[in-house]
Order: sequence, then structure tokens, then C-alpha cells
Amino acid sequence: MPIYPEIGICGLSCRLCPMYNTSAESRCSGCKSPARMAVGCPFITCAVKKKGIEFCWECKECNTCEKWKNHRDTGKRHDSFKCYQTLEEDISFIEEHGIHEFEKIQQQREQFLREMLQDFNEGRSKTYYCIAATVLKPEELEEALTKAKKESEGMTMKDKSKILHSILDAIALKKKYSLKLRK
Repeated sequence: MPIYPEIGICGLSCRLCPMYNTSAESRCSGCKSPARMAVGCPFITCAVKKKGIEFCWECKECNTCEKWKNHRDTGKRHDSFKCYQTLEEDISFIEEHGIHEFEKIQQQREQFLREMLQDFNEGRSKTYYCIAATVLKPEELEEALTKAKKESEGMTMKDKSKILHSILDAIALKKKYSLKLRK
């Protein structure tokens, strides 16, 4: 059983994925959940099943692995259904501070995401909020939520969503973040 089931083998945070944050039957419980392990991906097959390790960077071949290099290079330019924009930064953080510290930050980001989804999701913003929770710094997320709650008190969900979007968009513009999936 993996120690960190909500952190992908390749370094992605499952906690901030749209498929993880749904109540639909298609909900994913994380890259290392029994369902995902059964289906597999190249990283699950190689790292977990063949080598018995939890993360690619634990492998002695990680610096020469073409599969992982290609994944990281692609993540610098493109996203799938999940935001890859911070993958390199996240891997560097893990290598410097450890997986436990990374997990604590991801739990904090997840809490902010849950607040956005519960208090500001008009039904069309889940992916946008997942990207924001991935890209913005925790203190920026906290500031945005505090401001949005104050400015949107008593409003409809649709109007509350517009307020939070405008606050997040302003932060993204100022910091040069992208709050869209890069296709």
C-alpha cells in the first residue's frame, strides 16, 4: 500500500485533479488507488509494479529515463485533463524539502479548492478552480477566498463565482499565471 496515494508516481497532485474532485461514478481516488493500479499507466507499471517504488525520482535510473524525461518535457508545454504547469517546480520542491512537506502543502491547496467548489462553483468552474488551486500560491488562494467571501456575501452562486473568477484572474494577470489548460 502506498504511503502517499494522492501524489502521483510522476509528481502530479491527485488532490487537485478534476477527476478526484467529483462525486460522479467516474471519480478517481488517486493515481495509486486500487482502480488506477489495476488499469495502470507507464509509470505505475514501471515504478510500482516492476521496481516496487512509489515515485519516479526514487529510481536509480530517473536521470536517464526517457519516459519520465518526455513526461516532464511535455508537462512544460501541455496539460491533459489535469494541470501540469507546476510539475517541475513540484518535483524540485520534493527533492529539496521531501515528500512529507509537499503533501502538507497539497492538503492545504486541497482545502482551498474544496472551499472554492463548495462556496463558488456555479456548476461550470471545477476545472478552472482545480487549475487555480494548482498554480496560485497558498497565500494567494487564501487571500482570494477571503476577499471573494467578503465581496459576494448574499449573492447568488453565479454572481459569487463571477466575483471569485475576477479576483483569481487579476492575480493570474499580475503574476503571469495561466488559469487555462494548455492544449
